[in-house]
Amino acid sequence: MKPWLTHGATAVVALIVGIAIGGSGDGGGEAGGERPAPTVTAPETTREPEPSTTAPEPPRTTAPETTTPPPKPKPTPTAKPGPATSFEGDGMYLVGEDIAVGTYKTAGAVEDDLIPNCYWARHKDASGEFSSIIANDNVKGQTRVTVNKGEYLEVKGCQPWKKVG
Repeated sequence: MKPWLTHGATAVVALIVGIAIGGSGDGGGEAGGERPAPTVTAPETTREPEPSTTAPEPPRTTAPETTTPPPKPKPTPTAKPGPATSFEGDGMYLVGEDIAVGTYKTAGAVEDDLIPNCYWARHKDASGEFSSIIANDNVKGQTRVTVNKGEYLEVKGCQPWKKVG
């Protein structure tokens, strides 16, 4: 026979026997269980503290902290916020509450509208009815309107309004 065949057969048999022995759970021929693992203990060593080369620091004594609270700020007198003196956007504004009494000016219609048109109307109430209109106008350029306390100013499609008088 050829040597590689006999050596290969011997290796296969040895492998099978090794697997059988390792898989049986019989680790060393002792009957009745596993052997306890060996316990390794290291001897205890104690270390002496190293002598200090500096003198010990004396204990610190501190006086109790006394803090005085900062002085309270004096209240700043503020003006009572009143109605706005400029505004923008479509809507209905109550004169004397939402906007101040007086004369307002706008540069006219908002330019990027499809049909530039600035509409304003003074109303005697907030009903929006035709009968509540005191005065109104449709303008393209700048305009002014004077409003009185208790009236409503309705605006649509206008640039910002600013009080001028």
